[in-house]
Amino acid sequence: MSLELNAPIRARLTFGERRRIAAGLAMGLSYAEIGRRLGRPGSTIVREVARNGGAHGYRADRAQQATAWRAHRRRPAPLPEPPAARGGGDPRRFEQDFAAMMVQTGVPPMAAKVLVRLFTSDTGSLTAAELVAGLRVSPASVSTAVRWLAERGLARRERDGRRERYVIDEHVWYQAWLASVRSMALWADYAWRGAEVFGASPAGDRLRDTGRFFEHLRRDMTQAAEHWRHLPDDR
Repeated sequence: MSLELNAPIRARLTFGERRRIAAGLAMGLSYAEIGRRLGRPGSTIVREVARNGGAHGYRADRAQQATAWRAHRRRPAPLPEPPAARGGGDPRRFEQDFAAMMVQTGVPPMAAKVLVRLFTSDTGSLTAAELVAGLRVSPASVSTAVRWLAERGLARRERDGRRERYVIDEHVWYQAWLASVRSMALWADYAWRGAEVFGASPAGDRLRDTGRFFEHLRRDMTQAAEHWRHLPDDR
């Protein structure tokens, strides 16, 4: 298959161009040479290959499908309408079920109970004494749970006179999401560093794949958080 092509630069790579990239990689051509033959910047080829399996794993059909999937994800879908405020049901049963759901997703049981109590309080805040009395647990258990929540941006401590009050704010999930983004960035950074240390080896390839995964995840999570932050107040 010939790669001789001087096509004008377009916004997106076509499937035909992706097939030529795959053929160029199989021939051992450099990214710059493939880009020159396609009439594309070498940086475009580098990004295309890096985000779609790397030089040894690049497949034109998979790259085309992945690009279509990413484009679909970037189109914001309409948000579902929230249920009307109507009351009813058993609040305590809901709190138990809500906490159980959190535990299933990885939140420690006591931290889940504290977070649910903060969520369902009218002010979004409670004192340590109120949490101890409401949950019938020790102050140490509450303190440990709040520390876990605070480390993940889910709650914060405030002084209320001589008392300490635990608070969740309006943007609790945005803050927690950004904390997760920072974790993804750390994973990506260390994976890339490891790839440099181990070089061209199975361990190096594994670390490079890990770095690509977490970098892709970090980028998508950042875009999602910023999209939410700029939605109108009525969402």
